[in-house]
Formats: sequence, C-alpha cells, structure tokens
Amino acid sequence: MLQVAVKMSLDEMALKWALKNAVEHDGKAMVGPVIAKMLGERPELKTNIGSVRRAAEAAVEKVNSMSLEEQRALLARIAPELLEAKRVEKKRLPPLPGAEPGKVITRLPPEPSGYMHIGHAMSGLLNYLYARMYGGVIWLRFEDTDPRKVKPEYYESFRKGYKWLGIEWDHEKNNSDDMELFYRYAEQLIKSGKAYVCTCPAEKIRRLRALGEECEHRSHGADENLHLWNEMLAGGFGEGEAIMRLVGDMKHANTTMRDPALFRIIEHEHPLTGDRYRVWPLYDFAVSIEDYLCGVTHVLRTSEFALRDELQNYIRSLLGISRHPIYIEYSRFEFQGTPVSKRRLRAVLEAGLARSWDDPRFPTIEGIRRRGILPEAIREFTITQTGFSYAKREYDWSLLFAINRRILDPVARRLFFAPNPVKLLIDGAPEISVEAPYHPSNMDLGSRNLRAGGELYISGIDAERMRPGDVYRLKYLMNFKVLEVSGNIIRAEFMGREPIRDVQIIQWVPAGECVEVEVLVPGVLYVNDEINQESLRIVRGLGERAVETVRLDEIVQFERFGFCRRDSASELRFIFAHD
Repeated sequence: MLQVAVKMSLDEMALKWALKNAVEHDGKAMVGPVIAKMLGERPELKTNIGSVRRAAEAAVEKVNSMSLEEQRALLARIAPELLEAKRVEKKRLPPLPGAEPGKVITRLPPEPSGYMHIGHAMSGLLNYLYARMYGGVIWLRFEDTDPRKVKPEYYESFRKGYKWLGIEWDHEKNNSDDMELFYRYAEQLIKSGKAYVCTCPAEKIRRLRALGEECEHRSHGADENLHLWNEMLAGGFGEGEAIMRLVGDMKHANTTMRDPALFRIIEHEHPLTGDRYRVWPLYDFAVSIEDYLCGVTHVLRTSEFALRDELQNYIRSLLGISRHPIYIEYSRFEFQGTPVSKRRLRAVLEAGLARSWDDPRFPTIEGIRRRGILPEAIREFTITQTGFSYAKREYDWSLLFAINRRILDPVARRLFFAPNPVKLLIDGAPEISVEAPYHPSNMDLGSRNLRAGGELYISGIDAERMRPGDVYRLKYLMNFKVLEVSGNIIRAEFMGREPIRDVQIIQWVPAGECVEVEVLVPGVLYVNDEINQESLRIVRGLGERAVETVRLDEIVQFERFGFCRRDSASELRFIFAHD
C-alpha cells in the first residue's frame, strides 16, 4: 500500500507541474522543466530519477493532449495557487538623454506618401510615450513637400492609425503650410553666399559629388544666384533643369555634406496647396526648419537618417539658429518575411496576390488591424523590445502574437469550429442539450445552448487520426468509441456522458444546427526574397450556430484552431490572427 501511495503522489506532482509548464507556454509542456520543478519540490527524489522521469513523461503526454482551457481548468482544480498571476514589474522605456521634465518636445513626422505601417507605429509610439513620460509635448507634422507622392488618403491613414494606437498629439501642421517661410530662408542662404542654383544634369552632379569636385555654378555670385532662383520660382526652368544647392564641403567624409540639393522643381498639383508652388524643399532643408519652429528637443528616428544629423545642424547654423535637437537613432523595425517597403508591397499587388493595402498579410496598420492584432499589443511590444541600437534586427511575428494572445485570452469568447469537416455518426447516442460557457473562467461572457444527438461534424484533422477502437470525448457532451473509418464518415458507438480519464477531448458541431464558415489564414509575403505565391490560405468549415452572434471586428477563439476576427458583416468570413 505504501508503494501505491508514493506512486500516486509522484504522478499527481508530475501532473501539477506539467499543467503549470503548459499554461505558461501556450499549452505545450516540456519534460525537462517538469522534472526540475519536481526535484525542486522534493530533492530526495534525485535518488529515484528514473521514476521521476517516467512520471514526468506520462504527465506531459497527457497534458499536451488537452486544450489550453482544459489545462487551466484542471490546474485551477488541483493547484489553484499556481494559477495566481505573477507580479511582474512592467518594463519601462530607458531614460531619454538630456531630458528635463516638462520640457521634452517630440514629433510624429510621417511623409504621407503611402499607408501607415507597423514601423511608423512603433516609432510613433516611442516619440509619444517619451513625450508623455516627461510631461512634454508632441507634434503631428506631415512632411508633405513632394506633391507627386502625397495623397489625402495617406494623411488620413496616419491620423486614423495614430488614434487607433491611442496616440494623442498636442499640435498638428503640414510642412507645406510654411512654403513662403522656406522661400525666405532660401533667399537668406543665397544672399549670404551659402547656396547657389545649379543647372548641371543629374548624372554630372552625382559623378562630381562622388569625386568630391565642385561644378562651375558654385562660383557664381549672390546676385546671379538670386536671379536664377527667381527664374526657378517664375517658371523660367522646367522640371529637372535647375536645383538650389547648399555650399557645403565637397571633400567631406560624410557625403551628405557635399553640396546637397535643397530645392527642386516639381510640376505637379499638391492636394493641399494646389498649383500655387512649383519649387519644393527637399527633406533636409524642410525638417531642419520645422524642428526649430516646433521647438523639438529630441528626434527619435531610425538609423538610415544618422548621416543627416550633421547636415541638418549645419543648415540651421547657417540660418543663425543655434538650438539643435538631441538625436536618438535606432535600427528599423522590420519583421521576418514582411517588408515595409512600398515597392515590394506594390509588387505583391501588381502580381494579383493582394487586392488592396489593407490586406491582412501586409504590415500596414489597416492590414494589421484586420489581422486581429490589438493596439495594446503593439504598444507593449514596442516598450519591451526597445533598445537604441544600430544593429539590424528582424523581429519574429511570434513575439508580437504572444503578447496579443495574452491580452485576448481572458476576454475572447470560445466557439466550436470544425475545419474541413467530417461527419461523425454515433450509434446509441441520446439527444442532449448542454449549456456551455463562452469562456472557462470569464463567466461575464455568458453561455450558449448546444444540442446534439448521434449525428455531428468534427475537424478533418481529428478524423484523420482516428482508428477503430479509439475512444474520444466530445467537449461538454459525450464519449464515443470509433467503430469504422470510411471516407468522410466516422462511425462510432456511444460510451456515456461522464468524463473518462486520459482520453482526448475534441470540439464538435451539431449536424442540425451548424453554419458555414470561411477563415482566411495569412502567411508571410516573402520567402528568401521571393514573393510567396501561397501566402494566403482559405480554410472552410462548419461552426456552431452561435458563430452568427459574433459581431463585425469581434475577435473570438475557435477552439483548438486559433484566434480569429470577423471580417464581414454579411458573411461568416473571418481572418486568422494566430493560434
């Protein structure tokens, strides 16, 4: 009797720690950590390590056959103390260099030349969170001085995207609002001999800059350059025939300092200013002045701008502006298989593999929202992953999905869905009506009534595993033994309603009360720099009747399938977020 008691104690302990390990790792326990916990609880078992390993292996096998909800429910029953949430101090952003409380001013500086994407979101969150962290101010400032690229829908994409993320800006403006001011500063540089008009062909300019050599226009006097500048404004030159350049240092190691262009002619109507202007500032000139006008104290941006810091400070100094922001630069926010490049995303559209920029495979904010990723998850991910490093890094989507899953798990309704369904006929099964909760622990989500008899549908994946003699349990309903597997029909016999130990529990859909469901399953867009032709799968199946109660945009969990967001108000079409 003593041996039996010890063995049961060992099994119970193994089960407890296997459940704990599984709940902490998305439903999948591992033997090693379970053994470590068992030995930590009872060090004397080190002399009986073989029995410990066998108990751990058996417990892990059993636990991994259960759903995450079942694991939590069982752990709550046998060791509720292990389910108590660990109190973890929230990670904070690292201190901002040179920051003073109440004096920090940052900016959201999108160029409205495309739709907002996750890189913009994460960079925007950093600027916003730091401004609020120090009780400062943040600007939304559209860098819209290339009329060929900007469109009204892009401005709105950023406004909606920032609001969706919970970012509230204090002031808003457009760089195009300050064109007259840009012109006055341009004339100031020309009159001081620090800028000149150049009519060299673009290829010649590139060649001379690479060689570190000046062109003949650099020696022209201020009066001549002012005349040519006015000719540019008045239409005396066509697009591409003249630019205004800064007098820099043609031998400088930083090539951005080699007489960069400050203004160019663009003959294209602007969505905000119409055809009022034809000479437009380039990025470095406009941003130098705008950061001064907005009083920006800290510029947080990705590292491709690092070489431009010196140039922008130089432009301001030539204009008599001595106050410069502190620059904090970091590697771009990129995700494996999902480029943020408009060119590469447009290639997917042109190949006919996506219809629009809100495709759930795209890294655009519209696409990510359709995918079922929550703004709270992006915010937490940004904070936990932030490190001011130049090292190139590609994030794995699973890191963001794990945070999103943790936020969704306690609030998302659970529903039954049978993908690629197979009919299950159970001899002797009675008609049963059960009241099933929408969530195993969140009773506020309510419940629904499920009715079924001897004719049901189950997942095709579950059906593929079944062999005559196998015993399974239909969740909340009944047990059955497989008698025959024939094509798309499983024949079985009723094995009672009371739960049976050590049998797999599967979801099901009643044959008489089911609805057709379609789920779009996004994958990665690029594999080995090639467009992934199979990056979107469509999974069709049957859902329980309560699927019809899912609201547009609501995210639910189809049990043992994954979290899915309803994407259509008129059809039961969902988009798979993650498991």
